[in-house]
Amino acid sequence: MGSHKSDTGADYQPESGTASTGPAGLERWNAAIANMGEIQNGIDMLQRLLLKQTIYKDEEAFAIASSNANQARHIMAQERRIRVLEKELDAAIASAGLARAEKRIAEIAQRTAETRTQEVLLELENTTQVFKLHMEELRAKQEELLNKNEQIKTLEAKVEELSATTSRTEG
Repeated sequence: MGSHKSDTGADYQPESGTASTGPAGLERWNAAIANMGEIQNGIDMLQRLLLKQTIYKDEEAFAIASSNANQARHIMAQERRIRVLEKELDAAIASAGLARAEKRIAEIAQRTAETRTQEVLLELENTTQVFKLHMEELRAKQEELLNKNEQIKTLEAKVEELSATTSRTEG
């Protein structure tokens, strides 16, 4: 027997041996299916009109429905805005936590640098003291060398003088 497609896409096959299996039954099924399609089209059209808010029995119902729809849209927009703000808040909290951690790290680095600076300054002061002591020792040695040079020159002059007198007396 013939099969018919409904608007859901399923094939309908009447049971064999029933009263509707003749040519008249087939025509009735075709007419019923066509009627169902027309009813579905009418329902779809009514739904579209209702969605567009054009069919209401009275103005008061339209005003209330319109107000409710506006409020619902406003609430949905506010909920979206709340979600966005919550995400921004979470991001700001995370950023602040990161900034606090970076600040602690910077403070530790600064204290370490200050400690190292103090150590270097102390080492420099100690080196300066040692340098001053070495300079004093060098000056003392230089004076000692100058004195010894003068003594050597004096002794050399005496030796020359004695050599000269000895050579005159021998000659």
